[in-house]
Amino acid sequence: MYRHVHTGDFEAREPLLTGEYPERDERDSDEGEIIFDRSTSKITCDDGGNTKRRLTYEEAVEEAGFGSFHWLLLVVCGWANASDAVEILCVSFLLPTARCDLRLSSSDMGLLTASIFLGMMVGGYTWGYLADQRGRRRVLVVSLTVNGVFGGLASLAPRFWLFLLLRFISGIGVGGSIPVIFSYFSEFMPRLRRGAMISALATFWMAGNILAAGLAWLVIPRTWAHFQSWRLFVVLCSVPSLTSALLFRLLMPESPKFLMEAGQEKEAIHVFQVMFKLNMWGKGKNLPEFGLCTSSKQRGEPEESRTHGSRRERLACVLKKASLPIKQMFNGPLQSRSVALLVVFYCISFGYYGLWMWFPELFERMESGGSPCANASLPSPHRNQSCYPVKTAVYMEGFIIAASNLPGNIFTIFMIDRLGGKALLSCSLLVSSLSVFLIYVVQTKVQSLLVSCVFSGVSVITWNALDVLGTELYPTQLRSSALGFFTGVGRVAAIMGNVAFGRLVDTNCAVPILLVSALLLTGGLVALVLPQTRQTELT
Repeated sequence: MYRHVHTGDFEAREPLLTGEYPERDERDSDEGEIIFDRSTSKITCDDGGNTKRRLTYEEAVEEAGFGSFHWLLLVVCGWANASDAVEILCVSFLLPTARCDLRLSSSDMGLLTASIFLGMMVGGYTWGYLADQRGRRRVLVVSLTVNGVFGGLASLAPRFWLFLLLRFISGIGVGGSIPVIFSYFSEFMPRLRRGAMISALATFWMAGNILAAGLAWLVIPRTWAHFQSWRLFVVLCSVPSLTSALLFRLLMPESPKFLMEAGQEKEAIHVFQVMFKLNMWGKGKNLPEFGLCTSSKQRGEPEESRTHGSRRERLACVLKKASLPIKQMFNGPLQSRSVALLVVFYCISFGYYGLWMWFPELFERMESGGSPCANASLPSPHRNQSCYPVKTAVYMEGFIIAASNLPGNIFTIFMIDRLGGKALLSCSLLVSSLSVFLIYVVQTKVQSLLVSCVFSGVSVITWNALDVLGTELYPTQLRSSALGFFTGVGRVAAIMGNVAFGRLVDTNCAVPILLVSALLLTGGLVALVLPQTRQTELT
């Protein structure tokens, strides 16, 4: 492996198989951690006798300025992030009515909410690996298209098993876009603005949440002649993903950081020139000529040795190469942070998605008064299962909880660069744990709604902090793979959380709620061992 993390395609570098890593500076302070030692870099900066100056990635990003391009990038990437939120959370809003039309038990509803997370588990690492190999933009276009097309087709499914399958395939697309969006976005950002801008990008998840709740509130209670209202809702929820794919295809360039790692100097310079022109629009400035410090080998070069054996041997070779990023993450200097992030992702995903996807169902059970578990003592077949007329209060409450993300998002944008992601991550997990415990304790619907809003506003700080930390803790050739892997781990946790709620919500409602509180507490404590990386340069 190159002694500096600015490497090209790690498939073409045999030393990576050894898991060798460069020496690193062990400094861990509020000023940011130097994850890899730049003094041993083998990035090509030789000008070959050319008087044209050569810039590193961070220098080139600063040279391109900050302005209109970055705000356009924020809108496009933000809309894609919102589309993922819509596609994931729409299931929770259609459950109160779809359960009758598809004849779902509580266990079936648990499987349905888990299906998209199973797809995300499959797609997360696969798409992340491809993004590290083939480019961020291409993967985003394909994954968003898969998400939108199959999400829309699910509205036509006449049977539960087909609806479940189509939601699973849609989840494969979502699993690719979520980790890659943040890698792609971060690689355009100047170091001193990266934390705040990634936090701003994360706020679009709230926008998607509000959009899904608002659409559900507007569409599902209405009566249509030949089309069930929740099916129209599912169709509308697929539109953001398809439009996001189109915007990336037509407007956005490839990540300049990825192009530099691929040794594609001309293409990377062109992207920086586009950034500069948009940022300096109307100011009459020109970007001075410069070269870039790029990897000496291009990704497109053939490997020195290829496997020419049987199909089984070739498959084994491909799987071995695909598993290399995971080996890199859990060996050497990256091991401790990878283990800690694995635990944190599992805890927050089990807790957040396990509880969030069931909020509409829990609130519906509180219509007759009492705590969310007060009406769960009887098995579901003996409770009133009437879905019509639709109770609009459920969607109004979902909308209020979604909107309660706003204070947490604003707080993160202004404080992430001051306090650092580590402090925000740990504190928000601990407060989220307390709020979930109070959801179980409170006795009235109003109290439960207020505590749920607190949980929503605080837990979003956790996700925003994870988005920033995840992009800064790993080098370029591992960034999307790492985020994809941890996203996959989170989806396993989300599946387990939804299945647990589906199995226990009718008989032992307190168990999953208290388990969520305990896991969030565990995640908050484990987050304390992560390094502080405030305003660290991307490697």
